[in-house]
Amino acid sequence: MFLVKRDNSNKNFIIKGLITAILLSAFIYLSYFNIEYRLMNTIFGLLGIYFLLTIPRKAMFIAGFLSGVLWFYWMIISLKYYDLIYLAPVLLLAIGVLYGFIFLLFTLYDKIYFRLIAIFAFTFLGPFGFDWMKFELLFIDSYLGTSKEDFLLILVSLLMIAKLKKTKLLSIIPLFLAFSFENKTYIDNPNIKISMPQLNLSQNLKWEKTYKEMVLKNNFEYIDNAIHNKKDLIVLPETMFPLVLNKNEKVLTSLKNKSYEIDIIAGSLYLEKNQFYNVSYFISKGNVQIAKKVVLVPFGEEIPLPKFFVDLINDVFYEGAEDYSKAKVPTDFIINNQKFRSAICYEATNEKIYQNLNGVKYMIAISNNAWFTPSIQATLQKLLLRYYSKKYNITIFHSVNGSPNFIFKP
Repeated sequence: MFLVKRDNSNKNFIIKGLITAILLSAFIYLSYFNIEYRLMNTIFGLLGIYFLLTIPRKAMFIAGFLSGVLWFYWMIISLKYYDLIYLAPVLLLAIGVLYGFIFLLFTLYDKIYFRLIAIFAFTFLGPFGFDWMKFELLFIDSYLGTSKEDFLLILVSLLMIAKLKKTKLLSIIPLFLAFSFENKTYIDNPNIKISMPQLNLSQNLKWEKTYKEMVLKNNFEYIDNAIHNKKDLIVLPETMFPLVLNKNEKVLTSLKNKSYEIDIIAGSLYLEKNQFYNVSYFISKGNVQIAKKVVLVPFGEEIPLPKFFVDLINDVFYEGAEDYSKAKVPTDFIINNQKFRSAICYEATNEKIYQNLNGVKYMIAISNNAWFTPSIQATLQKLLLRYYSKKYNITIFHSVNGSPNFIFKP
């Protein structure tokens, strides 16, 4: 009888952890399938956070493990381009275990008040600098706000529901205060006609030597079409010129010549003092400006570990390749007398790129999502860009390879 009871108890922990993970992840998958009902997302989001506050401690690791997998399973897709696909189960397990332990830390002192503080504190953090698991994001398509203040009010409301007995109705007050009235900040459209060709170049072809000439030919055709359509600016995605552009005088000269007819922003590599950078090139009237990436992708472009482990990992898995270098501050391009903040892929979803905007109202973000196609990665990225657009009142023009382009307005 004792064994049966214990077995059922274990099943309950697993079920509660599974339900919590599903509720915390539902908004991503609903958005992926273009199912965006504010009421549904409000209910699922509130239930997910409520469960996070109240499920038994034993269920928390399971909730974290499964949430990590549901949010970030797509990371393993990129391994095939490094011939490391055999590491997929290991990486998937590592992702799950990492977030399982993070969720377990929410119950280090297993009282609901501590959980509330720990969960709120997590919204300011990210393991190894990777902060894509934002609980505020659950409410991006809901009737509730997504600011830190709104999320704290949501936590307080759910705490009151869990702890109050006869006065649970009082929990409506903080929830009402977190209500999103959609008071949008109006930002004028930039006085510029922008071309953002929709590109879907496979990652395994992009860097093939035999295919490179075709990629370059297509890029110049996109530029010529934009000129024909009387556009002022063309934006081509991250590393859409698959070479070290500042060391390829022939291609760079051709782009400079085109830039007398149209301004060009294009992603490529940049070599300076034996250091490689992932950059945006802004070419206008024969002049070239470089925007170096400020925030590198953890474990993709840099290893956020002590140098000994960095060298070891690069030697074992990346044939001795070195991490990319990065800039210290973001770069703004002046286009038609208007400032545009430059952002490259991951950094467009990071707080650092939004610092010191100084009145900048527009951002041009370029990405290469072909690394993770097909998956929910582009959907999660889109939700994050909407979050930051709203938070910083900035219009983001997102030019992408491997998933749809978007313009995000606050």
